[in-house]
Amino acid sequence: MTTVFPDTGVGPLLRDWRERRRISQLDLALRADSSARHISFIETGRSRPSEDMVLRLAEQLDIPVRERNALLVMAGYAPRYAQTPLDDPAMASVRDGLDRLLAGYEPYPALVVDGRYDVVAANRGIALLMEGVAEELLTPPLNAMRITLHPAGLAPRIRNLAEWRADLLTQMERQIALVRSPELRTLYEEVAAYPVPDRADRADRDADGRGADRARERTPSFALPLVIEHGGQVLSFIASIATFNTPMDVTVAELAIETFLPADRETAAYLRERLP
Repeated sequence: MTTVFPDTGVGPLLRDWRERRRISQLDLALRADSSARHISFIETGRSRPSEDMVLRLAEQLDIPVRERNALLVMAGYAPRYAQTPLDDPAMASVRDGLDRLLAGYEPYPALVVDGRYDVVAANRGIALLMEGVAEELLTPPLNAMRITLHPAGLAPRIRNLAEWRADLLTQMERQIALVRSPELRTLYEEVAAYPVPDRADRADRDADGRGADRARERTPSFALPLVIEHGGQVLSFIASIATFNTPMDVTVAELAIETFLPADRETAAYLRERLP
């Protein structure tokens, strides 16, 4: 992904990150073992920060690894963090660990996505849920947002689509604000413009008239569930996302592991029966 900056020079960019984090120059100086005067000089371009200072400020501002490389380049230094393709032999341990994690989570669904929400790995639970998705959406690279929100994807089977769609779009908006990627912005505009299936505009009902409502009643209220139909059964999941701690590679930093925990016994039993 390519990063677009609102201004030229490392100083204005650091100021932008500081303001977005709602941290004063004095607070940042204290955290980075510097002075407010020096921070001010860096932000206005009167002082060129050292490579170590750029990295210290980036650490205190919790700037993503990809953006730290961009800061270093704009300050006149070489990028510090590699971007190793996931299929590179050096990443074998990462791939093996992800495969083991996904397999160990079965029969429950789990997948790994990159910074563009492209699916880089998935288990049998995900494959089960994607049964019936249009072939054009399953052509690599698979994109989790397209598959979920496209009218030919999972969207018609998601019983609480309005809520789930709004949550996904909000998640994308936060990511765009963080990395300011044109590719992510283009993807967001695409999926946000998908027409919402007709059935999502009315209350979904099963034979006894209480489809999604009944699924919600048996779902814990501590998190928004994904309520989705599969094979005539209404399934309910609670999603969680995990990332690598203190990554030193751009590729690894942008990987996210999303798991779907059954929110009720009926969903768990259904998955164990289908994926023994």
